[in-house]
Amino acid sequence: MSDARFEDGADRPLRLHAVDADDLKIVSALVQDAVVPASEMAWDARKRAFALLINRFRWEDRARAEQGGDYERVRAVLLINDVLAVASQGFDRNDPDLVLSILALEFHPGPDGTGDLSLVLAGDGEIRLSVECVDVVLSDVTRPYRAPSGRAPQHDLDGGA
Repeated sequence: MSDARFEDGADRPLRLHAVDADDLKIVSALVQDAVVPASEMAWDARKRAFALLINRFRWEDRARAEQGGDYERVRAVLLINDVLAVASQGFDRNDPDLVLSILALEFHPGPDGTGDLSLVLAGDGEIRLSVECVDVVLSDVTRPYRAPSGRAPQHDLDGGA
């Protein structure tokens, strides 16, 4: 094993694997405010996998952007494995122009490691996946690009007051 080098800290695509609820909190923070066209989501029941091609805001690079750089987004695949069933509410899955915004990923444990993994969406929408276990992979698949808005997403933290 060698010592870490400065070059090891260079910008690289994120590739994270969540295998428990604590890991999922990290992935959730990184996909907060990601947007995904409904047409870029797919469930393969035979492979028990649910995949989304998201446009992820690069929260991990926010400090650099606040020092005068650009706020950035990156295309990423969010892959949830061991999915037994998928349900959704709060949006029209048949709308070809629908773009969803992810607020959080939440795990609701069941017996023996099973449970429900929820993709909480803006506008009171939700995609709920019944899973055999937590097995979520986040992989950046493009180079970062300047966020079209030119700023970080804003959140109303005081409940609308």
